[in-house]
Amino acid sequence: MQWKVGRVKITKVVELETVGSTRFILPLADHAEIQKLPWLMPHFATEEGRLKMSIHSLVVETPTRRIVVDTGLGNDKQGRNVPTWNNRTTPFLEIMAAAGFAPDSIDTVLCTHLHVDHVGWNTKLVDGRWVPTFANARYVFGKTEYEHWRDHSTEPDKAAVFNDSVQPIVEAGKADLIASDHRLSDEISMIPTPGHSPGHMSILIQSDGEQGLLTGDVAHHPCQMAHLDWSSTADSDQARSAETRRELFGRFAGTPTLVIGGHFSAGHIQRDGDAFRFVALG
Repeated sequence: MQWKVGRVKITKVVELETVGSTRFILPLADHAEIQKLPWLMPHFATEEGRLKMSIHSLVVETPTRRIVVDTGLGNDKQGRNVPTWNNRTTPFLEIMAAAGFAPDSIDTVLCTHLHVDHVGWNTKLVDGRWVPTFANARYVFGKTEYEHWRDHSTEPDKAAVFNDSVQPIVEAGKADLIASDHRLSDEISMIPTPGHSPGHMSILIQSDGEQGLLTGDVAHHPCQMAHLDWSSTADSDQARSAETRRELFGRFAGTPTLVIGGHFSAGHIQRDGDAFRFVALG
């Protein structure tokens, strides 16, 4: 799928799509509660109230740059807590290349945060070593985010992600550590959105009077716009993540801003009583 914000083009490249099986991420989003939000159907949920989600990368093309935002799960990884996320052998890079984005054509990789399903394709396994997948790219990580996981990846699964998908980029001299409000280019700037992780960033796109917002994992699913307090089990600070949702969605609600989630597709945010709803774009 593809969208435009002024002269900036955004292309979604999907690695994995799921229906249901999301209760471990959003335990309060049971089927009956989801069915009370008919605006979620059919784009974001089934009639039975099962959530639709995806793991994807977003390729953002500005007049001067070609950026991959978040890099999914990756192939050949091990030590993941979700069994099916280990030893994957998917044609993701071939799909990306077929869409016109050969890995060597990417000049920037931008990670909203450094969780397992957003950094996997940062690296690929070559002759037993993890090397940068996008050989010509600078990898942009939030400084707060990087330093947190560098110092706190004590659990085996977190250590595995850091050691195979983050640290090899730093060791290759390809990482740029930025402030959470950094401006990357004329069109691309960061918005600090902590809560899901300590240094989580969302991405604001501005071009020719138009605006886009890549939320990352401020919300895993649009149902969290209606229920701001439905924090994910993966959130490092659930109270803070709820505050961040209220602030971020409130800032862009009722505007023509194109909004794309880290695990859901595009739409516009509207106010709905004390909370919000999401209107899908096709």
